[in-house]
Amino acid sequence: MRIGAFSSPYVTSQYLAAHNTQQPLKPSIRSTPEEEHTDTEKLKNRDQEVRRHEQAHLSAAGGLATGGANFSYQTGADGKRYAVGGEVNIDTSSVPGDPQATIRKAQQIRRAALAPADPSPQDRAVAASASAMEIKARKEIQENDREPFPESGTPPHQPIDLYV
Repeated sequence: MRIGAFSSPYVTSQYLAAHNTQQPLKPSIRSTPEEEHTDTEKLKNRDQEVRRHEQAHLSAAGGLATGGANFSYQTGADGKRYAVGGEVNIDTSSVPGDPQATIRKAQQIRRAALAPADPSPQDRAVAASASAMEIKARKEIQENDREPFPESGTPPHQPIDLYV
C-alpha cells in the first residue's frame, strides 16, 4: 500500500491553486521574471515539504518500507525539477497465524501513515486500514480464547467438582 504526500495530479493542482500558484508552473511567453521567481520559490518550498513528508513515513515505517520514496516532479522556470508529490510503499499484509504480531505490525503501519505533520487523505486511509487490521487481529485473539479446550472441553488446571 502506498502512503505519501499528494500523489495524484488533481490533489497537487488543488494544493498549488490554494497557494495562489499559477498553473502551469512552466515559464510562458507572458511570465515576467518576478512571476517566474515567485513560482520557483513556491516549487522549492513544495519540494522541501514533500521530501520532509516522505522522510517521516520512511523513518516511522522502518523495516515495513519496501523501498525508498518515489517522487513526481515538476520543472520550474529555472529548468530544475522539483518534487511536487511523493509516496512510500510499505508492506501492509497481516502476519499469517500470529494475531499478536499482526497487531504490532498494524500499529507500526498506522504510526508510519500518520508520521508527517500534515497527513494526506491517502495517509489517513492507510491508517484507517491499519486500524481495521488491528481490530480484526484482536477479534481473532478473542475468538481463540473462547474456543472450547480440546478433548475434555475444560481448560487445563481448572478445578472439577467430583461427587462420589
